[in-house]
Amino acid sequence: MSNPPQTPVVGMAGGGQLARMTQQAAIALGVPLRVLAGAPGESAAKVVADVRVGDDRALDDLMAFAKGCDVVTFDHEHVPGPHIREVEASGVPCRPGAAALAHAQDKLVMRDRLTEFGAPCPAYAPLPSADPMPALEAFGREHGWPVVLKATRGGYDGKGVWVADNLGVETVELVGRLVAEGVDLMVEQHVPFRRELAALVARSPYGQGAAYPIVETVQKDGICVEVISPAPGLSGELAAEAQSLALRIADELGVTGLLAVELFETEPPRTGRQGSGRGLLVNELAMRPHNSGHWTIEGARTSQFEQHLRAVLDLPLGSTEPTARYTVMANVLGGDDPDVYSRYFHVMAHDPGVKVHMYGKESRPGRKIGHVTVLGDDLADLRERARHAADYLRWGKAMGEHA
Repeated sequence: MSNPPQTPVVGMAGGGQLARMTQQAAIALGVPLRVLAGAPGESAAKVVADVRVGDDRALDDLMAFAKGCDVVTFDHEHVPGPHIREVEASGVPCRPGAAALAHAQDKLVMRDRLTEFGAPCPAYAPLPSADPMPALEAFGREHGWPVVLKATRGGYDGKGVWVADNLGVETVELVGRLVAEGVDLMVEQHVPFRRELAALVARSPYGQGAAYPIVETVQKDGICVEVISPAPGLSGELAAEAQSLALRIADELGVTGLLAVELFETEPPRTGRQGSGRGLLVNELAMRPHNSGHWTIEGARTSQFEQHLRAVLDLPLGSTEPTARYTVMANVLGGDDPDVYSRYFHVMAHDPGVKVHMYGKESRPGRKIGHVTVLGDDLADLRERARHAADYLRWGKAMGEHA
């Protein structure tokens, strides 16, 4: 009599809150999750049973971690592509693979590939490190000022992005300093947009795809503070276009697992072109569970974390149907006082319907340390409730709006 097949082990490189919340989904599925964390005190390392401590950017640590895994996936985009290829060459599939993940690791690679197959993007150009200013001057002359400077690799939550109003002294000094630090730069058109949206989709190796409702993301100081699902006032036509675009990108890039596509909803042109409808431009990509999808834990039939596990294991994907008319998620940022637990009493007594998720991370001012979620029919009420809870957990008082 043959032995029954063993439940596959999923390895996740990175020990942050995304791995932590993936563990919750893994428990429900009965799937062993192994995490490569940088230190025992990292967010996921505190709750995952099978933790290996090591540097996910060091080849030896990554190869040792992958041994015994049936598939490897990622909590972030910073594992070097050549290392991922070594893991793949050893016979352990990585999902997403190195070829796909390159488009989330390098913004210039991403822009080139998206433009190649016709995805809508802002105008952009690389800035040669040897002599960047002539290229920057030419771009500003053609597309107008201000412009957006971006580090091609790294950067998140507003880091690695700078707005240059003109070709003045500040811009020259900024570019000179960044080039001297070895930062590869590109420039993009500064897009006048109505709001920011996000399209979250999943794709399995089999080729099955699934799309969640399009959400609105609210940013402050480069950090997402609120997510509203579905995006209020978004036409069905534009929502379907955004979902179709995200699924097409996932297919064109060969993504396996989750893909979050951050989008600008642009205003209709005032002159020069026909048509009165709004449009979409791709801003950024992430190939993993994403902050814009945390609402799905309570707000969708299948959370993004379960969906990611299903996708990387090539299981049939789950329903993305929402569980309420609206779901609002607000990020909890660190404040001056790290004692968040003492504030639970007020938050939970004030609003028993609020769901609190904390990440087990050291509280520092402005750092994402958790999120809260509320569901219902009255969007204005939901937004106020989510803001109240997030603000109170941060400051010990309600601020009326995100501070």
